[in-house]
Amino acid sequence: MVFTKHKMFAPAVLATCLLVFSASPLLAQDKTNPAGSRTVTSGQKMKLKGVVTRRDADTFTVRDMNGVDTVVRLSDKTSVKTKGGFMRGGSNYAQTSILRGLNVEVEGRGNGSGELDADKIRFNEADMRVARAVESRAAPLEERASDTENKLSQVEANAQRLSGQLEELQAVSNAARGGAKAAQQTADAAVAGVNATNERISALDDYAPQQTAAVNFKTGSAVLSPESKTTLDDIAGKALNAKGYVLEVSGFADSRGSVNLNRALSQRRADAVIRYLVENHNIPLRRIVTPYGYGEMNPVAENETKEGRAQNRRVEIKLLVNKGLTSPAPTMNPGTSGSGN
Repeated sequence: MVFTKHKMFAPAVLATCLLVFSASPLLAQDKTNPAGSRTVTSGQKMKLKGVVTRRDADTFTVRDMNGVDTVVRLSDKTSVKTKGGFMRGGSNYAQTSILRGLNVEVEGRGNGSGELDADKIRFNEADMRVARAVESRAAPLEERASDTENKLSQVEANAQRLSGQLEELQAVSNAARGGAKAAQQTADAAVAGVNATNERISALDDYAPQQTAAVNFKTGSAVLSPESKTTLDDIAGKALNAKGYVLEVSGFADSRGSVNLNRALSQRRADAVIRYLVENHNIPLRRIVTPYGYGEMNPVAENETKEGRAQNRRVEIKLLVNKGLTSPAPTMNPGTSGSGN
């Protein structure tokens, strides 16, 4: 997919910095507390414009131009479309397409929890492309930052434990053998442990493919077959048992039809896979790299034959695992204990 620089990078800067907001005059009717969050009165009709700053399974948070956050709840009746299009109808999108950094317009009514139940959600196609680019980079970084913080805490605890062990070993060695040789061995073991820990921390931003699977579709269809669901069940089970994983989902089409139609069809196929994984296996959205439809790009077989086209009508799912979390934890060499026996 090709875009001109002035159409791609300008929205990207605005979406990433969360500075592009627009507000409806109806916002003056709701209740806003000093903390910058809004409680919508039950039954109150509201139109809201702003940028998505948080995305959860059934809700997302919109921040308006005044910096006020509103929690929006999704339902099966929520309409998600782009603005404009033929007869100003817009294109339908899955609810999973609502990403952080996306500028949206929301219409709905307040519910009993102070949230806004969304009836309609609208956005521009260009803003969607920008939000996807931002999310595909932000989600893995956040995951790595959280994992790094946890590993650093573990390293500090291990360092304190090693410090106590080193003091004890040094006292025993000094009493039994004068302490010189044992102290050197203990110091060498400590350095080796620190070096191994540093190597694990350095690998926290490196993901390795653990498994790749593909599901195929009928011509012009984005409906999962029973065989495809079985394949997805298998890779979802392996993902949930993995540590520090993410799923990369890519949709494709054969070469028949126009380029634009094939891109849209491949995106719907990728969205169908994401919906199945989330709804049937509770895969967290933060574990899924933003799905992308490549259209007829990157074929795996010749499009001149029926068999080749069938292989190209596919969605690829890659299970990626963090190398830093799967490598063995550093341990002290038992040979440096200096028992003196």
